[in-house]
Amino acid sequence: MTARAPFSHLLVRNGTLAAGPLRARCAVGRAGITSHKREGDGATPRGTFRLLAALYRPDRLPRPVTSLPLTAIDPNAGWCDDPADRNYNRAVRLPYQARHENLWRTDHLYDVVVVLDYNIDPVVPGAGSAIFLHLGHKDFAPTSGCIVVSLETMRQLLPRLSRETMVEVR
Repeated sequence: MTARAPFSHLLVRNGTLAAGPLRARCAVGRAGITSHKREGDGATPRGTFRLLAALYRPDRLPRPVTSLPLTAIDPNAGWCDDPADRNYNRAVRLPYQARHENLWRTDHLYDVVVVLDYNIDPVVPGAGSAIFLHLGHKDFAPTSGCIVVSLETMRQLLPRLSRETMVEVR
């Protein structure tokens, strides 16, 4: 089997994720796409972002094949979404005193997560946190600001994603 070239660009627009010849259904934030993302607004940030890393649940999925830095998550994995906290928009270990998301979810949405380079360096408090590409519900319900795809789409994407891949949301 011949290895396929990595995707250099993913485009998210009008409920579709396009990567090379791949076209797949996706969903974004319940408030649509915005150029002025704020914490808790339910919108997906407009722009072009690098892919930083992938996280996965080893109890649910085999180790994914990807060129992205890959981390297995566990029940103590969290992500701080409290703008007043020094670890805002960073991975944290649970229990954690400030407001946060638990990455070890029961609903399968975070079985595979790709971290986007949104509000990471530098972090701007209140500009939005935990902007990921992750798995969606079967009905592709809108998110709190992330981009979601099916497990099958994620399986097609991961082997062709790298730190050089850019995702454009418009």
